[in-house]
Order: sequence, then C-alpha cells, then structure tokens
Amino acid sequence: MPSDAPGQFPTIRPRRLRRTAALRRLVAETRVHPSDLVLPLFVKEGLREPRPIASMPGVYQHTVASARKLAVEAVRVGIGGLMPFGIPERRDASGSGATDPDGILNVTTRALREEIHDDLVLIPDLCLDEFTDHGHCGVPADDGTVDNDATLERYAEMGLHLADAGADLLGASGMMDGQIGHVRAVLDRAGRTGTGLLAYAAKYSSAFYGPFREAVESQLSGDRRTYQQDPPNAVEAVREIDLDVAEGADIVMVKPALPYLDIVAAAAERSPVPVAAYHISGEYAQICAAAEQGWIDRDAAVLESLTSIKRAGAGIVATYAALEAARLLA
Repeated sequence: MPSDAPGQFPTIRPRRLRRTAALRRLVAETRVHPSDLVLPLFVKEGLREPRPIASMPGVYQHTVASARKLAVEAVRVGIGGLMPFGIPERRDASGSGATDPDGILNVTTRALREEIHDDLVLIPDLCLDEFTDHGHCGVPADDGTVDNDATLERYAEMGLHLADAGADLLGASGMMDGQIGHVRAVLDRAGRTGTGLLAYAAKYSSAFYGPFREAVESQLSGDRRTYQQDPPNAVEAVREIDLDVAEGADIVMVKPALPYLDIVAAAAERSPVPVAAYHISGEYAQICAAAEQGWIDRDAAVLESLTSIKRAGAGIVATYAALEAARLLA
C-alpha cells in the first residue's frame, strides 16, 4: 500500500472529490442548465400532422398547431428558447415566401409568440435558403453567384416582417458580408430597436448539415463555400466574429459546435457579447445512430456533448436534444 508518510506519495489525492456522485456534483466546474438550451424546430406549410425526419430520430416537421404544443412543453421543461425554421409549399429565385406576411415562418412566429408570450426567447431564422428554388442563402446574380448586397436588402425586409411577427432575436445565418450592420440599421430606422440579432458569426461549410437539409427539403445543388466559413481557417473566423460584434450583434454563434470547439473558445475569450454554439443536425444524428446500434448510451452522450460545448465557453447551446436534455437534467 502507498504510504502517506511525509515525503512519500500519494499525499495529494484528487480522487477524494470523485468518490460519490454528490461530491462530483458539488465540485463540478461546468454545468448545463435547461435555460441555456435553444430548440430548433421545423414547421412545414400545408402539413396535416407532424412528420418524422428519418435522419433525425425524435425530430419532426411540424404543423403550426403541433409547434404550439411543442412550445408549451418547452416552457414546461424550462429551456431557454425556440428557433423556428419555415418550409414553404412554393419556392422561387428570390425566396419571396420569406417576406410574405402570411408565409409559413411569419405565421409560425406569430403563433408561437401568442402561445408562449414572453416565457421563451423566440429566434426565427433570418435566411432565404428554405425559401429559394436554388437552395442558396441569397439572391442570385447574373453569373449564378450569390449577390451579397442584393441579398442584404432581402434580409432587411425579412427581418422587419419577423420583428412585426414577434421575434425577440433574428437568427442571421446567411454569412453575407455586412448582414448584421445592414439589418440593424434598417430595424433601427423602423423603430424596431428592441429586436436583437443573433449572428451566425462563424458558420462553417460543414459536412454535418445533411440531416438539416433533409428536414427543410433543401433545393441546394452544389455547395455554399463562397460564403460560409472555410473549415481550415481559424483566424478568419475570429475576424468574422469581431466584424459582427462591431456591426451590432447582440449574440455571436459558432456552427457547428463539436468540430469547432477551438473557435467557440476563441469567441468566448474575446467577445463582449454572449456566445452561442449550434449542436447541429449531423452531430445529433451521429449520437442517435450509434445509440440505435447499442454502441453508446444516448442519454450520457447527449449530456457529455452539451457539457463539452459549455466547457469550451458557449453560454447558449442550440440543440435538437434540448427537450430530452432538459428532462435528463431535471
């Protein structure tokens, strides 16, 4: 047996504080609370009943009515917010459904606000990709590229409608240059100074978006590498974060989360505004698939993943596992 005599080891025993679950809870350095979590949800125009998404077990395309019920459950378990995405029946090149007051995302935002009042933060997606027939996040130029500055005008118009519908924050996810500053200026001129902007400040062009694209029935052909962040680059991501803060972002977000925890940590170290991270569809689907095979414990993997994102420095985590995590944490 090791001796505890002076000068001999181990005299310092860190394992003492790991001996029981109660001790481990007492000294835990990082904690996930349900109020840290934001639930993305999909609402499809014309749907009669919720439709399961094959690549994301437990996640559905919702009707407006079922989204309202989901919102009630979200309030009950104490999560922090909802992030709705709209799936229209018809799409066109300019994404006109995004700025239709009776379009699915505006209708959903109004319905959720009516249902939850101020009990949850409402963060509808400020982007065109779900509404365009080409699947890109912006307006096409004559040469087929995405016209950055023309897209800013569409975002501003869309943002005004979502603000009118009751959004607390707009999830600015398009990665267009200047989007935060332009939308902020238009909102302010319209008197919408209380509507905040959650900037997808470092949104990487990732291989992990596949299940999301199934969920929104994306029309994308090709990729978004000319505007989303390039995976090898970290300094550039920090520059993007700094630009969004300077333009007036209220929260900055890194997406995806787990492959980019270094970027989450960098954002947390320098950002004067809260930092969020998006535990995206592919990250969630990996856990589900491995758990279905019996290779991992789903509950433990969900909580470990969310804890690692919080430990890296994110104060807010958007995750499809928000409801189940809140129940586990309770």
